[in-house]
Amino acid sequence: MAYLLLYVDDIILCPSSNSLRDRLISTLEIEFPMSDLGPLSYFLGFFVTRTPSYMLLSKQNYAQKILERASMSSCKPAATPVDTNSKLSADSGPPVSDLTYYCNLVGALRYLTFTHPDIAHAIQQAIVVYCDNVSAIYLSRNPVEHHRTKHVEMDIHVVRKNVAIG
Repeated sequence: MAYLLLYVDDIILCPSSNSLRDRLISTLEIEFPMSDLGPLSYFLGFFVTRTPSYMLLSKQNYAQKILERASMSSCKPAATPVDTNSKLSADSGPPVSDLTYYCNLVGALRYLTFTHPDIAHAIQQAIVVYCDNVSAIYLSRNPVEHHRTKHVEMDIHVVRKNVAIG
């Protein structure tokens, strides 16, 4: 058995034996130019620590870099990252001065939460629907209707279900 993870032009190959690895690499090299970079140590923001019995994937460095980019590396952790009782409005603060910077931070945070369900759970718990759209509010409270919302990402429904279960 072998696991093959492909992202754009990067491949991680995890075979059950060295002979299987050699056969797979030989077969792939017929069609694709490849380079063996040796044992896996870093991939898509994950640092990899290997032991004889397991492989540990860590995003701690990636998360720390996000905090540094947002000038939040000295902030103290909190059980809930935002005040769930605050009310937001269009004039509650200054507009974002650098939209690209803000979008990059949001994208990095979304990637981090996608790869760490525990962080996603904490963030999803903190999100409150601030919307006057009756349909959106109804759908957020009634999971029976979620099959009608193809555009809503499935991870939101999974997290919501896990939050409800406890």
